[in-house]
Amino acid sequence: MAEILVAAGARVVIAARTESRLRSSAERLGCDWLAVDLATPAAVERTADQVRTRLGAVPDAVVSAAGAFALSDVERTSAEALERMLALNLRVPFDWIRCFLPEMKARGHGDLLHVGSVAGRRAFPGNAGYSASKFGLRGLHEVLVAELAGTGVRSTLIEPAAVDTPLWDPIDPDADPTLPSRGQMLQPADVAEAILFALTRPAHVCVPLIQIQRA
Repeated sequence: MAEILVAAGARVVIAARTESRLRSSAERLGCDWLAVDLATPAAVERTADQVRTRLGAVPDAVVSAAGAFALSDVERTSAEALERMLALNLRVPFDWIRCFLPEMKARGHGDLLHVGSVAGRRAFPGNAGYSASKFGLRGLHEVLVAELAGTGVRSTLIEPAAVDTPLWDPIDPDADPTLPSRGQMLQPADVAEAILFALTRPAHVCVPLIQIQRA
């Protein structure tokens, strides 16, 4: 995802948990990186401070793409699995907003982009915890759009169908006929192109929602 933004001329700071993969990607792309687990509000606040230090300013755009995913019926979803999905898929975007929005509003521009899911607008069996978090993200975004009107700060929600990312590794969708095969999934670059589209609209144009699926 970062590759397309870097190619477009953006200075990018990527944050993720896995340091080895993160370092390799950042060195290949020539961008800054921060290895961090964003599962607590304090971790997000520390990371936001580090981003300000790396960039020397509040970022022009923040993309919330970290996530957790587990397939389970409602009664079989553990409290721990639910808490992690709610934390990473809903609370972390909320925390990023709280960290950067006041300065973006004071500056008069900025972009907040949130990677949601088709599961945030459609019900799929076995998706209770994940859907709860993504429906919540959609609600947060819609309130944010209403609150940001006239401020110069934009909020965009990207809702892709299944995307071929490591989140699917523990599940092996190719072995489950009820799931799309990895060859049928969207690619991370498809989501990145949607993000770039929203970012490159004229300042007076907000793209609140982008829904993506295979043709």
